[in-house]
Amino acid sequence: DIGAVAKLKDTLTGDTLAEKGLNISYPQVKLPEPSIAFAIEAKSRTDEDRMGNAVHRILEEDQSLRFYRDPQTREFLLAGAGQQHVEIVVSRLKKRYGVDVTLKAPKIPYRETIRGTADVQGRHKKQTGGHGQFGDCWIKMMPLERGANFEFVNEIFGGAIPKNYIPAVEKGILEAATNGFLAGYPMVDFKVVLYDGSYHDVDSSELAFKLAARKAFKAAMQQAKPALLEPIMNVEIQAPVEFAGDLMGDLNGRRGRIAGMDTKGSTQFLRAQVPMAEMLNYQNDLTAMTQGRASFSMEFDHYDFVPQLQAEKIIAAAKAAKAGEEEEEE
Repeated sequence: DIGAVAKLKDTLTGDTLAEKGLNISYPQVKLPEPSIAFAIEAKSRTDEDRMGNAVHRILEEDQSLRFYRDPQTREFLLAGAGQQHVEIVVSRLKKRYGVDVTLKAPKIPYRETIRGTADVQGRHKKQTGGHGQFGDCWIKMMPLERGANFEFVNEIFGGAIPKNYIPAVEKGILEAATNGFLAGYPMVDFKVVLYDGSYHDVDSSELAFKLAARKAFKAAMQQAKPALLEPIMNVEIQAPVEFAGDLMGDLNGRRGRIAGMDTKGSTQFLRAQVPMAEMLNYQNDLTAMTQGRASFSMEFDHYDFVPQLQAEKIIAAAKAAKAGEEEEEE
């Protein structure tokens, strides 16, 4: 039987309602994971202040939605079962809570790394009226395996650089690495070995060695063959068997790699690894290819190198965006 009850202020989706004194609880209904996410932006400061609370109220009603902040791009993302699902939430925010927001494709969290090695010097010297600034460091840089992030090794012996300045060198490298050489994306999966340097009894300081390390990082980028990385997603598709050929061809066109396939009755299950950048509009494309009879899910798996042609376009777009921001500031 189906019933309807109004004005239940403390009841949420998934709760079990029973007569007082009865300890009954039905198992939660397993909801499908969201298949598409959009960046959500408030149109005004007032909307921004109210957006989070309003979205969370809607999430209490619809637990198949996800709302979170991407720690890498700093964007707020709203994920649902499809584009129409997310657009309905946007409409509710406006009509029910008076919160006006816009949707757009999420930013791709690209990363930068290196393919080669470098052996360079970073030297910072500045003379002023009083104490000057002096820091000098020699570093070696080399690539690490995907997912290793960063490693710093101190091989200074004999006091070439005082111990209290070593952390400043590491900090300077890390600060420089947040803004990569190619397109300004964070740099990952590299190792730095600090092996030599020099200092001045009066003019050396933590700031001077941090600035010297930044110069060393910049010099290393000229030698170490910097490269762009992109997130690769694990994608699972469920569709009628007759669409399998078209789906595999489409995935190949998206630079995807088929990882496996299974057939159960008249349903085909496809598993593939596809760059995130190629999946941004996949929900709509999948619906069109299969007459709305297919579904998919995806999750992050690893980072891999971006092919040269795509990398050139991404780098050019990043530089153009940066130039536009600088013009606006002027």
